[in-house]
Amino acid sequence: MAEIRPFRCIRPNKEVASKVAALPYDVYNRQEAKKEVQKNPMSFLAADRAETQFPDDVDLHDPKVYAKAKELLEQWQKEGILLSDEAECYYVYELTMNGRSQTGIVACAAVDDYVNGVIKKHENTREDKEQDRICHVDVTDAHTGPIFLAYRSDEALNRMVAEVCSQEALYDFTAEDGIRHRVWKIAEDLTGQIQERFCQMAAIYIADGHHRAASAVKVGLKRRAEKPGYTGEEPFNYFLSVLFPDDQLMIMPYNRVVKDLNGKTVQEFLAEVSKKFAVRSLTRTAKVGAADIWPVKRHQIGMYLAGQWYELELFPEYLTEDPVKGLDVSLLQDNLLAPVLGIGDPRTDSRIQFVGGIRGLEELERLVDGGEGAVAFAMYPTSIQELFSVADAGLLMPPKSTWFEPKLRSGLFIHKLS
Repeated sequence: MAEIRPFRCIRPNKEVASKVAALPYDVYNRQEAKKEVQKNPMSFLAADRAETQFPDDVDLHDPKVYAKAKELLEQWQKEGILLSDEAECYYVYELTMNGRSQTGIVACAAVDDYVNGVIKKHENTREDKEQDRICHVDVTDAHTGPIFLAYRSDEALNRMVAEVCSQEALYDFTAEDGIRHRVWKIAEDLTGQIQERFCQMAAIYIADGHHRAASAVKVGLKRRAEKPGYTGEEPFNYFLSVLFPDDQLMIMPYNRVVKDLNGKTVQEFLAEVSKKFAVRSLTRTAKVGAADIWPVKRHQIGMYLAGQWYELELFPEYLTEDPVKGLDVSLLQDNLLAPVLGIGDPRTDSRIQFVGGIRGLEELERLVDGGEGAVAFAMYPTSIQELFSVADAGLLMPPKSTWFEPKLRSGLFIHKLS
């Protein structure tokens, strides 16, 4: 049973919502974030990445950076940039990209559901990345970036969300990247019904935001330890989330580029690959990005090498039904990257880089043609059902298995911990 609660939201004034809303903090490096905030001082990145307010020689994790984030949030509330709703509510958040929409329910999920496995994960987290967000959440006393959760589509919830979306939106704007964002507040008379539908779900899944989720949970557990006799009703027992039905989600591939051929010539490399893969040369009949280059089914991989695209298809005897080892990213790792190119641990090997599918085939060609890589692999995207299968088995995916688009904006919804 999943406990998904309404919450008292801090959110932008309608007039400035489009300026406040920002891509997640981890999409940018320090210099990129600084440029965004210089261009738009009202961007939520100013608070999410408060090092943008200091010279570059100030450490990212300096306590004054987190103190500045808290100061900015309080200042924006005083100035009326951020408003606080009086009642606990659910919200609907719709994102539309290239004519395709996904519509989620904004709510708070329970720390206990994460701890006991009702909220399931599919990735490991890194302690150093967790620590930054732990400090940010604890010092600001707020969750500022929602965790992207998924659930198996529910007809009753779909009907309620559609009813809400037929009304006038609270926010409606299109961001610079062309993504349209619409938000509605859900009327109180639907609250109990929504809560009951989630209560009947045995599992909810983290789609994106594993580090934000782990950090929020650790702050919640820390606050419990600091407050003997806590009741479980305190806001720190819940973390900010947007929950989407699985049939609306789009996962893009996470492609791979390897710096060199591990001492092999192109001919030697192709000969090694051909031992486990059927290799077919592709003739591009249209511009880069055409459908004749992208993999069109599972276990099919595009490979760019020495100015030529190839289609790789693993021989059937090397396939497996194991939920993790049977993923295309695992099959590539176990049958080519490790044995042929010597990439032992893709999490730590500096010879491999990962390229989000949103960047297209052009980026893979650019990296190889420009000498930053010797070979690139265009993957078929992992499906949401494969993600569910891995999480249900209590297993973890290899690093960089999924790339979700569009990205949720930070700053549209804030959840206070006290």
